[in-house]
Amino acid sequence: MKNFRLFAILLAIFFASPMMAQDATHAVGATNYAAPAALIAMAIASGLCGLAQGKAVAGATEALARNPGASDGIRFIALLGLVLIESMALYTFVLTFIIK
Repeated sequence: MKNFRLFAILLAIFFASPMMAQDATHAVGATNYAAPAALIAMAIASGLCGLAQGKAVAGATEALARNPGASDGIRFIALLGLVLIESMALYTFVLTFIIK
């Protein structure tokens, strides 16, 4: 499995490198892939943020159920974690407008 991941990463780098070799404004029949790539990046970031937030909330509620006395600390850390997770989606959202 580890070798497959390494192979997939090297394959992606190998096929992505020719796209970066030429400026799209001077190429004949060039297609701008920036907008679809930005939308795909936003979809991936939103999906991963949703999964991470669900996992963080599940962990916080489990921790609160196990130790109700530490609710203030757990709540603070959970909210801080949710803010940092959401910031990834917001940064990606801003980058989609910069890339387009």
